[in-house]
Formats: sequence, structure tokens, C-alpha cells
Amino acid sequence: MSGVNHPRLAVLALLAVAAAWGSTFFLTKDLLTRMDVADYLALRFLIASFALVLVHPPAISRLSRLDRGRAVALGITYGIAQLVQTEGLRHTSASVSGFVTGMYVVFTPLLAAVILRHKIGRWAWVAVFLATVGLGVLSLQGLSLGTGELLTLASAGLYALHIIGLGAWSTPRNAFGLSALQMIVITMVCAIGALPGGFAVPPTGGDWVRVIYMALVAGALALIVQTWAQAHLTPTRAAIAMTMEPVFASGFAVLFGSESVTWRMLVGGALVLSAMYLVELAPRRKFEAEVQHLAQ
Repeated sequence: MSGVNHPRLAVLALLAVAAAWGSTFFLTKDLLTRMDVADYLALRFLIASFALVLVHPPAISRLSRLDRGRAVALGITYGIAQLVQTEGLRHTSASVSGFVTGMYVVFTPLLAAVILRHKIGRWAWVAVFLATVGLGVLSLQGLSLGTGELLTLASAGLYALHIIGLGAWSTPRNAFGLSALQMIVITMVCAIGALPGGFAVPPTGGDWVRVIYMALVAGALALIVQTWAQAHLTPTRAAIAMTMEPVFASGFAVLFGSESVTWRMLVGGALVLSAMYLVELAPRRKFEAEVQHLAQ
């Protein structure tokens, strides 16, 4: 494919993925007024699992026993994160949920530094400060965080752990198989969460359309596109593109949801986004040296 600028095309692809992810916040919040959290997630990931397996059936069977164990661990982590994040969305706005979830970009290098014993640089601490202040502006209720914000913050930490594990364990050879098996495990985790109250399907045709969109476009397709795009980008450039997810989440919530723009959203969101960009941009060489394991 001569003449094709793969890095530029990959950035555009990741922006499309970020837009798809961002669009799920207000759609999910509306859907959860009629469906249980675990029921919705189990159905969404079941559809996505079937799609990934159908795209490349031999992928999982080609994984080694070690890779399968790692995929199970990653899937459990991500599945719990999804349950916690979606439950948190019941108790906070779609825009705030989008911004707080996006803090995984800050948590990832910090947790990696602790777990893998990498030095935490001054720029990382500046990013933590900015993110903390931004979260406070967005979400503080008196002197404490609300339930929704705390749950969403916990999910951001779990997503960061998932990113660290995936970065350490994935290779071009096993990436698709890891993704497919993870999706199956995520489905199982969410299905277990749905068992106590019984399983219910979307009540209307419109709700089925929402679930299918989030399963195929924001789930299976987004994962395939992300896997391809990150093969053509440095981790830093990819992360910068993906930090647009909370921006899209707020934009969709205001344009198509029932939310309005507030000064808290603008100021708090700007601070959180500043922290995300600072983690990835300043100073680039030094910070990449601290988190280079994420690209392995």
C-alpha cells in the first residue's frame, strides 16, 4: 500500500475508537433505566465474543497455556472493571463518568511504576495533582466524593492494571487470541453478576439496537481497530489519541443526552485532560523511559 501514511491513518482510527467509546456513556446511562447492569454487560460482551470468534476462529486454540492463563486474568480484571464502572454510571452523570474513567491514562504509569519498581518522576506527580484537583472540581459533594465517582475511580484503577498486564503480556502473534479469550471471560464474569436476579433481555427494539451497536461497534470492532492501529504507533502517540474518549463522552452527553454545559464540567474536565496530556507529553523522552514496558 504505497503512498499510505500508516501512522496518520492509525491516529484517525484511534480517534474513531475513542469516539465510539465516548458515545457509550450517555447511551448506557439511558439503557440502565430499563436494564440491570450485569444483564446489559453480559449480553453486550456475549455478542462481541461471538463476533470476535467468528472473525478468526483458530486464534484462541493457538494460544499457549501460559497465554490462556494470562487472558483469563486480564478478562477477570476487565470484567470487574466494567461492572464497577457501569454501576457507578447509575449514580453520576455521563460526562463526569467519562472524565473520571479517563484517569486510567494517569493511573497506568503510576501503578506500573509501583508494581514494576520504576521511578516515579516529578512530571507524574504533577499529573496526579492536576487530576486530583480536576476530579474534586468535577465530583466533590461537600467534603466527600459521591458513590458514582468513587466506583468510577475504582474502575479506572482496574483498567490501568489491565493496560499494564496487556502491555506486558501481549505480542503481535497472540494479540487477537488474547483479545478474543478475554472477551469470553468478561462475558462469564458479567453473567455471574447477573445470576442472582435472573437474566433479562432489552425490553424494546430500540434498546436491542443500542446493545448491538455497543457490542459490535464500540466492542468487537473497536478492539480490532485498536489492535491494528497500535501496531503502527508509539505507545505515547496512541495514548494521546485515546485520551479523547472523555472529551467525546461529554460532547455526546451534551449534544444527544439531557446534560448541559457547566463551569464545573469545563474547569474540572480541563484539569483532568491536562493531567492526561502531561503524562504523555512532558517531557516525552524521560517519561517514555519510565513506562517503556507498556510497549513490550
